[in-house]
Amino acid sequence: MVIQPKIRGFICTNAHPVGCAEHVNEQIEYVKSLGDISEGPKNVLVIGASTGYGLASRITAAFGSGAKTLGIFFEKEPTESKTASAGWYNTVAFEQAANAAGLWNKHINGDAFTDELKAQAIDIIRQEMGKIDLVVYSLAAPRRKDPVTGDVYSSVLKPIGEAYTAKTLNTSKREIEHVSVEPASEQEIFDTVKVMGGEDWERWLNQLDGAGVLADNCQTVAYTYIGEKLTWPIYGKATIGRAKEDLDRAATEITNKLAHINGKAYVASLKALVTQASSAIPIMPLYISLLYRVMKEEGTHEGCIEQINGLFRQGLYSETPTLDSAGRLRQDGKELKDHIQQAVTDLWHQVTTETIDTLTDYKGYHSEFLRLFGFGYDHVDYNADVNPLQPLANLVK
Repeated sequence: MVIQPKIRGFICTNAHPVGCAEHVNEQIEYVKSLGDISEGPKNVLVIGASTGYGLASRITAAFGSGAKTLGIFFEKEPTESKTASAGWYNTVAFEQAANAAGLWNKHINGDAFTDELKAQAIDIIRQEMGKIDLVVYSLAAPRRKDPVTGDVYSSVLKPIGEAYTAKTLNTSKREIEHVSVEPASEQEIFDTVKVMGGEDWERWLNQLDGAGVLADNCQTVAYTYIGEKLTWPIYGKATIGRAKEDLDRAATEITNKLAHINGKAYVASLKALVTQASSAIPIMPLYISLLYRVMKEEGTHEGCIEQINGLFRQGLYSETPTLDSAGRLRQDGKELKDHIQQAVTDLWHQVTTETIDTLTDYKGYHSEFLRLFGFGYDHVDYNADVNPLQPLANLVK
């Protein structure tokens, strides 16, 4: 079939396998160009491995450290009439490159919140990998079923305490608008923490540890975004921020429970980027478009792979990692510099629909959004027939 992008709101409902391969291979080549990661991981579990920061983590572990990787994700398989989701095609490309490099890799496609999938992962680790020395937790999900009670919780993107009105970039209409969001109820806050907080991360590590499949000195990392004043009302100081704060609690609990193997859990704060998750958060498309303009002009812009490569080399596998007072690994320092935030704030107050192209890097934002789904690559022929049926040979059944 001929595959052209189908954009609905803040999501693209299809994906291009050739373009997704380009997206993945660009990241692989970047990591390889920097050489081996000194004392890097060798057996890695990535929970949320098919897009964004999770995919970049898998690529960095495999092609920067020669690690075996088991990737967990929940992606749509292709049919003869419909494409797979981008994460599926990303994993196909990763698998092909890893196989060619002689790197062990397998994947499980399913609900990472369930104990059944955790048990399946543990069996694969025990039978084929050896003990895990790095667990990356990079899930972004709208709902979660509690494996103990069976209750289903849904997350919301709302401020806490009072309503919030601010500028936003409507990417469908390509207009600057104002968005108003009512404050979350206590139940909505609780539910969001249940979905996006640290409870499932903690459960994964408890079960991996209980099964005896974690190596001595094992590390685990979960990703967060802290941001600054512009994004705090809808992100840092809102429901999603409250959930991310729960990661700090979980990191302390996990570290304490893994003391017997000298294990360590970190929360890593990363830069604001175009991802499938961030595109859905009010105000973030406008903030990111402005941030991209400012940081590109300064020459300090980084994408997912640059951020994660830096995290591995300067954080997780460095003797002198950058930690904040809460013990988090910080990879967002360039974004949060005072002069960067001030420049973004100044542009924020000035931008209108008529000045989107001159005051923001909307073109860069939109290009990166398309690339998440395999579109927008100059040397890919998007008028050519493509077979959407791309199998995963190493998918665990």
